[in-house]
Amino acid sequence: MAFSLHMLNPAGLYDPRPNGYSHLACITGPARLIFVAGQGGEDAEGRLAPGFAAQVEQALDNLHTALAAAGAGWADVAELTALVVDHSQERLGIFSQALMRRWGTLATPACTLIPVPRLALDGMLFEIDATAALRDEDR
Repeated sequence: MAFSLHMLNPAGLYDPRPNGYSHLACITGPARLIFVAGQGGEDAEGRLAPGFAAQVEQALDNLHTALAAAGAGWADVAELTALVVDHSQERLGIFSQALMRRWGTLATPACTLIPVPRLALDGMLFEIDATAALRDEDR
């Protein structure tokens, strides 16, 4: 069986693509799974970016760096989980637009956004983790 990772948005469910995600991520065939721990808005020196939008951008930069270290990229991401402090429609829009900029014309992964009262560090407003899949031969 050949490896494939494809996204589905079945009829009967609303179209989530404007919010930057898909309802399902389906993996078939031999795969190497990559689990990326929660990435926050800190730079390589541990300095937290100021404000929600800047933290989202930095966290996505960090996620891309982590994926690249495993030989993966945006197209290989099957699922995301985002944690948002003081979630609002405005913050949802900022996050959704950031995802759409990163994924562009690629199919967007399954995603769950969880509003939380606080994260690990004082001032931390956003965190995102990911699961990616590569063909088992892609090492």
